[in-house]
Parts: sequence; structure tokens; C-alpha cells
Amino acid sequence: MPPSRAPNRGGYEVVPFAPTQRQSVDWLDLMQRQHTAHALLEVDVTHARRAIREARASSGEGLSFTAFIVSCVARAVAEDPRMHALRKGRGALALFHDVDVTVLVETEVDDDRIPMPHIVRAANRHTPAEITRVIRDAQAGDAPYAAGRRWLGFWFLVPGPLRRFVWTMVLADPRRRRRLTGTVAVTAVGMFGQGVGWAIPLTNYPLCLSIGGISRRPTAVRDEDGPEARSERIEVREQLSLTMSFDHDVINGAPAARFARRLKELIETGAGLGRPYAGAAPDAGQPAVGEDARLL
Repeated sequence: MPPSRAPNRGGYEVVPFAPTQRQSVDWLDLMQRQHTAHALLEVDVTHARRAIREARASSGEGLSFTAFIVSCVARAVAEDPRMHALRKGRGALALFHDVDVTVLVETEVDDDRIPMPHIVRAANRHTPAEITRVIRDAQAGDAPYAAGRRWLGFWFLVPGPLRRFVWTMVLADPRRRRRLTGTVAVTAVGMFGQGVGWAIPLTNYPLCLSIGGISRRPTAVRDEDGPEARSERIEVREQLSLTMSFDHDVINGAPAARFARRLKELIETGAGLGRPYAGAAPDAGQPAVGEDARLL
């Protein structure tokens, strides 16, 4: 049922504050405790988006661009597990071999569509097509945490500081935290529009990737084959605005920079999408990666 509304008095109306949003406020308070650093990246996704369109045309099944990004992120993190390390007490880090990625899936809850977290387990072991099916199944399935939502009213009778203390204790164990929240987050808030735009998120994940807007701009590209090999030309390319947010208490700048470069290579070459890329190198300043593939 839609929320009840108080009569319009004085040019405004009063509607209930959603319990799920109150839960978000608790999480935002917890996020303030992490020292998060942000890096704003531009990634050439021309090849990837073309490959995704071709895959849709040939198979009749859609391939999710977000699923492709999740696949690339998980693969890059698996190569450097410190990028999703969780603190274990004061003097140790928990390093996980598999990468559990949390994505926000729009779900209908109480006649309202809200983003709900869904964890893609061991995303580094799955192809973009497999991750696409996981996300689609989550979108089509029942709204998660139904049992927990029934108790939200009683939970919010507990004073806010005590609620946040309980969450702090629950998430202190790295294995429990991984099971409940995953270790990496990918958000796609900017994918609903076109043009340049970066999101700067609040997060308590060791690593969070925020997918921003896509713009078309003239870019210097390099030919890898033919008589003009390694020559450069100007070509209109699709550039993705991508924000990498990481826990600076755990991850230093140099490893983060190496991770960003590796992630950029995987995305620009369409890693995991099929046959190798054999066209213009998307970035004249970076070497091509051998194992590219074509995107959704």
C-alpha cells in the first residue's frame, strides 16, 4: 500500500520516513569511521560496449555492462588480495582468495522500488555472462531480507548509538563481515544518464567502484596492425567515468595505482568477453593486454 499522506497544509505534505532508509542512516554513520581515498579514472569502453551489442544481436540475450565491470574488478582484486583486505583486530589483516562483490539491485519492497544489496560470490571465478544471470535472477526473485524487515520496527526502538555499537561488534570478525556484506562494492548510479560525471561515494568497503557517466570524445588511439603499426590517429571514443574508492588505512597509494592500471587494462581490452581484441589500442600510453575479449 502507498504511504499514507497527511493533508496538504501550508504548501507541503508529510509522508512516513521509510524504515529501510533509517537503516541506511546507521550504515552512513559507520562509514564515517573509515579513511577513504578516491581516484577519478577515465576508461575507454568503446570496444567493450560494441562487443556487448554484438553479443546481444547474435545470441538474443542481453549481457550486462555492470556485470562486465564486476568481472574485471573481481579479477584484478584476485591478483592482489590486499585490495579487499579486512582488518582483524589492531595488528592483522584478513586476505581472502575469492572476491565477493556487492552490487545494488533495484527491488520492489512494499510497493516501492529501492536499491538492495546483492552479493555475487566468488565473482573472480565467473564470466560476465554468468554474473549477468546472477544479477538478473536477483532482480526477478523475491525481495531479500524479508524476515529481517519484519523486525525493523522493534530494532529501531533500540537507541541509535546502541544499534551502531551492535553493528560494529557484528562486523568486527572478517569472516562474518564478508558473509554479510561481501568485500568489494560496485555501484552504477551514473549509468542512468550520458555524459561526463563521477560519483564520490560514502563507503565502508575496502574497495568500492562507482560507475559514472559515459561520454563520446575525440581520443588519440594507436594502430597495432598493418603498415601504419603503432601510428596514432584521432577517433571518437566512448569514455567511462569511474571512481575508485579505497580504505587508505589498509591500501597505500602505490598499490592502488598499480591496481587502477590493471583494472583499466582489463576493461579496455574487454577481458572475459570472448575472442581477443584486434583493433586500435584504446590508450596510446598503455600497452595492450593479450587476453582481451569482446564486451556485452
